[in-house]
Amino acid sequence: MVARRDDIIQQLRKEILLMQGFKMPNDEADTSNGLHFINHAFPNSRFPTGVIHEFFCDGAEETSASCGFIAGIISSVMKKSGITVWITSSQTVFPPALKSFGIDADKIIFLLLKKEKEKLWAMEEALKCDGLCCVIGEVNEISFLESRRLQLATEQSRVTGFIIRRNPKNLSTTCVTRWKIHPIHSEKTGLPGVGFPRWNVELLKVRNGKPGSWQIEWKKKRFELIQENSFTAIEEHRKIV
Repeated sequence: MVARRDDIIQQLRKEILLMQGFKMPNDEADTSNGLHFINHAFPNSRFPTGVIHEFFCDGAEETSASCGFIAGIISSVMKKSGITVWITSSQTVFPPALKSFGIDADKIIFLLLKKEKEKLWAMEEALKCDGLCCVIGEVNEISFLESRRLQLATEQSRVTGFIIRRNPKNLSTTCVTRWKIHPIHSEKTGLPGVGFPRWNVELLKVRNGKPGSWQIEWKKKRFELIQENSFTAIEEHRKIV
């Protein structure tokens, strides 16, 4: 009886996740690139694809760090599916540098748009195109209704969306996850130039999951865990929202 009850509960959880936009990813949708050490934070123990991820940034440094972290995530998806659309008002990403994340620059379509409404419209239309694998949009503000439209679009097409928000004011959105990425000092390698990029990665919110914080390095075209942090910063964010 106990085993049967546990099976029923597990099945109900899966059905609830499906209604909330989570679908069980297959092997071809694996976006780990070594990020498996944070899988326990997500429903189904796998990085969610076919949903909207939101990144909060305070200033240019965190925006740049978020772009690098996202590049590491999408690189494995692009090996399977192909093309990504990147929507921004000023292109701060240096396309040839994407090669260090295993991404061919000609597989990224950059759309340079000035108005917020234009960027949101372009992102929604791109998310409806199931011929794409990912859509990244750099927007300042987004309303709850606008975020809901993006989430509905990605649930239909299974295209994964990333929203990079600089100095956001509105915290009420339907995004499945909310992240904050901060750059930290690289380790000296003994070679000329800078070391491998490192970030403090905070998963502030994840629907039906468990927030957490990690220090991560990008090395040899994959993520490597440096340290798992305490939940202090996450708890402070929860008090705000």
